[in-house]
Amino acid sequence: MSYFDAASSAPLHPVARQALLASLDEGWADPARLYREGRKARLLLDAAREAAAEAVGCRPDELVFTGSGTRAVHTGIAGALAGRRRVGRHLIVSAVEHSSVLHSAEALVAEGGSSTEVPVDRTGAVSVVAYADSLRSDTALACLQSANHEVGTVQPVAEVAEACRAVGVPLLVDAAQSLGWGQVEGAWSLLTASAHKWGGPAGVGLLVVRKGVRFAAQGPVDERESGRAPGFENIPAVVAAAASLRAVHAEAAQEALRLRELTERIRARVPKLVPGVDVVGDPVRRLPGIVTFSCLYVDGETLLHELDRAGFSVSSGSSCTSSTLTPSHVLKAMGVLSEGNVRVSLPRGATEEDVERFLAVLPGAVAGVREKLGAQTPVTAVEEESLVVDALGKRCPIPVIELAKVIGDVPVGGTVKVLSDDEAARLDIPAWCEMRGQEYVGEERAPKGTAYLIRRAT
Repeated sequence: MSYFDAASSAPLHPVARQALLASLDEGWADPARLYREGRKARLLLDAAREAAAEAVGCRPDELVFTGSGTRAVHTGIAGALAGRRRVGRHLIVSAVEHSSVLHSAEALVAEGGSSTEVPVDRTGAVSVVAYADSLRSDTALACLQSANHEVGTVQPVAEVAEACRAVGVPLLVDAAQSLGWGQVEGAWSLLTASAHKWGGPAGVGLLVVRKGVRFAAQGPVDERESGRAPGFENIPAVVAAAASLRAVHAEAAQEALRLRELTERIRARVPKLVPGVDVVGDPVRRLPGIVTFSCLYVDGETLLHELDRAGFSVSSGSSCTSSTLTPSHVLKAMGVLSEGNVRVSLPRGATEEDVERFLAVLPGAVAGVREKLGAQTPVTAVEEESLVVDALGKRCPIPVIELAKVIGDVPVGGTVKVLSDDEAARLDIPAWCEMRGQEYVGEERAPKGTAYLIRRAT
């Protein structure tokens, strides 16, 4: 079995395993106690904090360990907003942030605050100018991920941080995907990360708050972790997280070169091997091991099952995966196809042989799924000189498949109206038009569902 989903959770690094096992016998006591066992635990905790801080590029007293990356995000945003309450209650986020950031924004709005989502282009990157234009006099905090978790696009953090610094607004960077590859550049103010993303154990997050940033921890607090992460520290896991972070940084330069070559191979060859494929994300400014592509006329969940049976563990941002019933907010913000979306995220140590086998298996898997889905016959009618395709009750990608079948039946300049009650069609039909050079006219209400109007351009 080839595990190609490291962006979700990386396999435990050998150094993390060794550190975890070694510290189980020494790090079980309360590090706040003054007796021998407590002092041993405190030494381990302090050493882990110093190692992690060195890897991040901050002071040890600026870094605390949390129970997860999500907890670090929630704590960091809530504390920064509370610390700058006198300035205002406006939060800026990008449209492609991790759900933990977007959920924090939703919570702020529910409590009477406000938030602005900065849009992204089709590669998934924010515009520095657009981000700067979103800054207001009442902006308490801005958030920007260092790299996107679904398509791998690296964000212009340093430039955005400079724009925020110029007006005195702190920037929180979610570095969950990138920290394992190196430090985050720029004058950021807060940073969060998650150990299981770089090969550390699950259940350990990092929260860094730079000196001088106004911060007020919310909720019940205690004396542990500077009052920012209450509860007994999981010292063996923390030690393993810090040790593995140092280890992956030492390997990063060489491994990045190797994985970039493999992902470039996938990016270049998949569109040649499989017709109707759109490779998404920035082709240059991206993480080394992630490559994402969308396959037309393919159900994402079915394709993932086919690849799983063939021995490959991959993930998808498709609306038809078992984990969600709505289109990926990242793909939606980018304006690309949500159905048939495959994210390959190679773990450290992934081999050329595994990649070649994946490239050999993929065309057959896609063709098999398309054959199953393409067997359905569209229901069509002529209405007001438009060809009407009734796809009501059918989930994407069926509406797109049926549109593709009939677009050639109308003359250039003629229109096709697709009736669909699947929310994913609102994203996938315009994305299909973009990929196929057809004109998406717009949508209108229908007695049932929504009518999408497409004009044949080619």
